[in-house]
Amino acid sequence: MIIRPRRLRTTSAMRSLVAETRVHPAQLVLPVFVADGLTEPAPITSLPGVVQHTLRSVADEARLAVDAGLKGIMLFGVPKPEDKDAYGSMGWAPDGILNRGLSAVRDAVGDDLVVMADTCLDEFTDHGHCGVLDQVGRVDNDATLERYVELAVSQAVAGAHVVGPSGMMDGQVLAIRTGLDAAGFDDVAILAYAAKYASAFYGPFREAVNSSLSGDRRTYQQDPANRREGVREAALDEAEGADLLMVKPAGYYLDVLADVAAQSSVPVAAYHVSGEYAMVWAAAERGWIDRDRALAEAVTAIVRAGAHIVLTYAAIELAKGLS
Repeated sequence: MIIRPRRLRTTSAMRSLVAETRVHPAQLVLPVFVADGLTEPAPITSLPGVVQHTLRSVADEARLAVDAGLKGIMLFGVPKPEDKDAYGSMGWAPDGILNRGLSAVRDAVGDDLVVMADTCLDEFTDHGHCGVLDQVGRVDNDATLERYVELAVSQAVAGAHVVGPSGMMDGQVLAIRTGLDAAGFDDVAILAYAAKYASAFYGPFREAVNSSLSGDRRTYQQDPANRREGVREAALDEAEGADLLMVKPAGYYLDVLADVAAQSSVPVAAYHVSGEYAMVWAAAERGWIDRDRALAEAVTAIVRAGAHIVLTYAAIELAKGLS
C-alpha cells in the first residue's frame, strides 16, 4: 500500500476540512491611533493603510470592526507636542486624547467590542520613555508604577474594558490590579505585555505616535537573545493577577509565544507589530509577494504557535477574508 498524504490537499474544500489551525475574526484585535488636534484622519507614511484618527473617525473605525466580526480594539493616544511633559501627565488627564478616544469608542460600540487601552507613558512624555526618569536619566521603576496606576484608573473611568501595561516595569501588574480594585474597577481586566522585546521592528509605530524617544529602551525591554526570560516574565505577571498575557513582537518570537502559551493558564495574545506589517506591504508594493496571502499566513503562524488573540493592523481586512 502506498501512503499518499497529498490526497488531503487535492481541493480547497479538502484543505479547509482538514486544516489543523483556524483563524476566526473574533480572535483579532485592531490597534488604532487617535490623535489630538486633527480635523481629518492623517495617513502614516510607514504604515500604509493605517491613519492617525480623529475622535469621530476612531468611533467609525470601531463600528467597522464590529461589522467585520472583530471582538477587540486597542487604542493608542497621540497628544499635541506641546502637551507632552517629563511625567506624561496628559496620559491620565480626563481630557487627554487617549481617554477622550476611549470614551468616544465606548459610546459608539458599547460592549459589542472589547475596548482596550495602551497603559504606558511613552506617547505622552517629552523624552519618549515608558516611565518617569530619575536624576541620571534612567527609568525609575517604582515612581513609574505610581503613574501607571493613575493611567489605568483614568482609562477605566473613560470606559476601557481592558488596560494594557506595556512598559515592562517590574511589579506593574500587581500595582495596577491593586489600584483598579481600590477604585472600584475590579471588573476591568489587565492584558500584561509580559514578554516585550527591545525589537528593531517598532519603527513605524514610533512614527504613528510621534514618539520623542532618543536612544533605546534596552534597560527595561527584553533582550531579543533571551527565550527563557520571556517565559519567566509571563509567569510573574500571571502570578501578579494578569488576566491575559502578551508576547510582542509575534512573528519573530514564535518560540517564545509557544513556550508562554504552553505554560500559561490564561489567554495569550501576540502583537504582529508595525515593522512586521510594513515589511509585507513594502514587498507587495514591489510585486515580490502577495500581500493578502502573506498577511493571512503571518497571522495563521501566530495562532498556530499558540496565540488565542492576535493584534494586527490588518484585522478588518483579514476578518472580511475569513467570513
